[in-house]
Amino acid sequence: MGLAVKIMESQKGQKVQSIAEKRDQSTGMTVLLMGATGLIGRHCLEHLLASPRIDRVIAPTRRTINNRNQKLRNILIDFDNLDEHEELFQVDAIICCLGTTIKQAGSRSAFRKVDFQYALETAQLGRSKKAKAFYLVTAIGADAKSPFFYSRVKGELEAKLRQLEYDSLSIYQPSLLIGDREDKRRSEYFFAKVASMANPLLSGGLSKYSAIKAESVAKAMVNECIFNGKDVTHGPRVNTYDHGDMIKLASRPEDVLSS
Repeated sequence: MGLAVKIMESQKGQKVQSIAEKRDQSTGMTVLLMGATGLIGRHCLEHLLASPRIDRVIAPTRRTINNRNQKLRNILIDFDNLDEHEELFQVDAIICCLGTTIKQAGSRSAFRKVDFQYALETAQLGRSKKAKAFYLVTAIGADAKSPFFYSRVKGELEAKLRQLEYDSLSIYQPSLLIGDREDKRRSEYFFAKVASMANPLLSGGLSKYSAIKAESVAKAMVNECIFNGKDVTHGPRVNTYDHGDMIKLASRPEDVLSS
């Protein structure tokens, strides 16, 4: 039994070293993408794989991703035991698109597990493995003191991540998301349609509540990740982006990030 454990530990050590060596020897970036099968995550994966600046995308999921791109490393994991996969977090940057709804999760506690616990553990593991940049999707109105459970959970997560002092922490706060979901949430589809028609009426300080395409959020996140590159040395720094910022980052990131 003792010999078997030693062999397993040795093999695990070799695996960690292999990932680290590949990251250090490559000229492009290695990015960990959490939530790769979700609405925003699917678009992030598409843009990451298409970029010549990205060498490898590590995507832990519960179900297999139907994509044979050689850059992609898709690992099936149990998110309740993220610490058993700590070697996956030895990357240049992390993009976190984890999220669900109370209805889909089944309870408030199950929702909090996905939107708070899994995301926080991801950030903690990444920080312990020297990842320099973390890109997170929360929501407009995120506030740790909010009377609304959804907004409060998002705000509590943001506060916890700020304490980790990543060299670069970017928080994306979209309002209603427009896009094709695999689970077809009817209520969100209806309100997104209404919100998209109302967008032209939302100006000034109200523009941040405008509905936004999930692909635009994803493109903004990937653009910033690529723009910052693997040598992020200006931290700790926190950037928070609303609707207008995300639209600019999705089309002309240099206009936002060079200022």
